[in-house]
Amino acid sequence: MNNFQKLSDTEMELIKVIWEMDRPVKSSELLEIFTNKKGRDWKGQTIATFLSRLVDKGVLLVKREGRANTYFPRLTLKEYKKKEAQSLLETMYQGSIKNFLTTLYDDNVPSEDLDEIRKWFADK
Repeated sequence: MNNFQKLSDTEMELIKVIWEMDRPVKSSELLEIFTNKKGRDWKGQTIATFLSRLVDKGVLLVKREGRANTYFPRLTLKEYKKKEAQSLLETMYQGSIKNFLTTLYDDNVPSEDLDEIRKWFADK
């Protein structure tokens, strides 16, 4: 858990597109999507830099195919969310769900939420 690195907003935007594509993708495809559909005025090097950061952070894997790299997720969205939530709990709340909920609700947890939480813990 110590090596988890939170993604920047732009990195998250990029990986979400890759998750949605649900297949290996080349940087040229991403450049086209971000230029034509998302209105970004990015150069190829910009995409390459963000993809490299995502590889370094352990979210993407890269495979060389001829002269081009193909990228695919190393983590699913669900796996990433779990790692980010665990990191937040450890960093801000000493790993305590109770501390997190106390901060979130300031001791005023709605009874419906309490019932759902109790049921969830009972099922575990």
